[in-house]
Amino acid sequence: MKITFPVLTLCRGGAQRMLAELANRLSAMGHEITIIMPLGGTVEYEMGCNIFLTGKKKLEESDFPVADVIVSNYYTTVAVSQQASERGKGIHIRLALCYEPSFLPDNNQSFASYHSSRNLFVLSRWQQEIVRLNHGVKGRIVPIGVNPDFYNQRLREREGRRLVVSAIMRKPEGGFSGHREQDYLLQQLNHVKEVHPEVDIYLMTPPGEFSESIILQELQNDGKYHIRTPGNDTELCFHYNESDIFVSSSTYDTGSLPGLEAMRCGAALVTTYAGGNMEYCVHGHNCLMSYRHENRLAVDIIRLIEDRELRLRLASRGEIDSLPFTWVRSTAIFQKELFNIVSRQKN
Repeated sequence: MKITFPVLTLCRGGAQRMLAELANRLSAMGHEITIIMPLGGTVEYEMGCNIFLTGKKKLEESDFPVADVIVSNYYTTVAVSQQASERGKGIHIRLALCYEPSFLPDNNQSFASYHSSRNLFVLSRWQQEIVRLNHGVKGRIVPIGVNPDFYNQRLREREGRRLVVSAIMRKPEGGFSGHREQDYLLQQLNHVKEVHPEVDIYLMTPPGEFSESIILQELQNDGKYHIRTPGNDTELCFHYNESDIFVSSSTYDTGSLPGLEAMRCGAALVTTYAGGNMEYCVHGHNCLMSYRHENRLAVDIIRLIEDRELRLRLASRGEIDSLPFTWVRSTAIFQKELFNIVSRQKN
C-alpha cells in the first residue's frame, strides 16, 4: 500500500517514536511510505522511508501525494488530511496518539477534530472509552511497543554502587507538559532526598529541550539532581539501566511509554495512574501505582528504597510483563487494521 503520514515533527518523544517505528517498519515490510512535514519540523530518529519537507509553515492539501491511505495524528493534521482524502488522495485514518481536548490548549478545535473521520486508531482501552463516550466513535487499539535495543544490562548487580532513582523531565515552557505534573514530581523527589540523602536522583531530558529550557538548565545547578541528556536509544537504555527505581508522575497518558521502557530495562516502577499505563501496570504486582490525589509518590519511592526484596520482585515481574509489548506486534496490528479499513471501503 501507499501510505502518507502528515507529521509536524519527529523529535524525541513517545508519540513521535511510535510514528517513527510504524513508518519504518511498514516501509521495511514493502509498503510505500511518505512522511510530509511542514517548515520547522525536526527529524531526530533514523528514518528508512521517504520524507518530504514542504518548506511551508502549515501543511496544505496540495502537499499530499496520491496514496491508498492517509494517517493523520495530532489534531492540527486532521482537517488537511480529510481535505486531501475528499480530493481522492487516500482513505483518511486518524492515529490518535493522545486525547488533546482534555489537557492541551485550543480544546474547542481539537474536540471538533474527532468528528472528521470514523476511521480511528487509539493506544489503549482507556483512550478508546474516552473517545467513544465523547464522540460515539470506537477506535481500534494499536498498543505501544518497546524497541529491542532496550534490555536489562545487569548494571545493578555491581557492588558498591549507589542506589539511583530516576525520572524524565520535559521542557516546561510552552504549555505542553502540564499533564506530566513535573512540579509535583520534583517536590516528591526532594522529599525522598531529605529522607535518604545517600540516594542519587537522575533527571533525564532530551538534549534539544535541555538547550532550549532555562528551567531545565537551572535544575543542573541544584545539588540534589544529576542531569542526563540521552541523545539516542543506546544512551537512554543505559540511563534506564542505571536506575534502580524509575518514577513517572504523569496523570494523563494514552500510552505512557517511558514506564514500559524502564520496566524492560529492569527498573522498578513507581507511577501515578495516567489512564493508558493500565495496559501494563498492576499495583503491587509489577509496580507501585497511586492516584494523584493520594499524594503518595514519595512514600512509594521510599518504600522501595527501604524494601530491597519488594523492589527486586516488582522489577523482575515488570520486566517479564513488558515482553509482549513490541513494535513488531504493534505494526502487525496496525497493518491488519489498515487492510480491514481499505477492503471495507472498496467493497
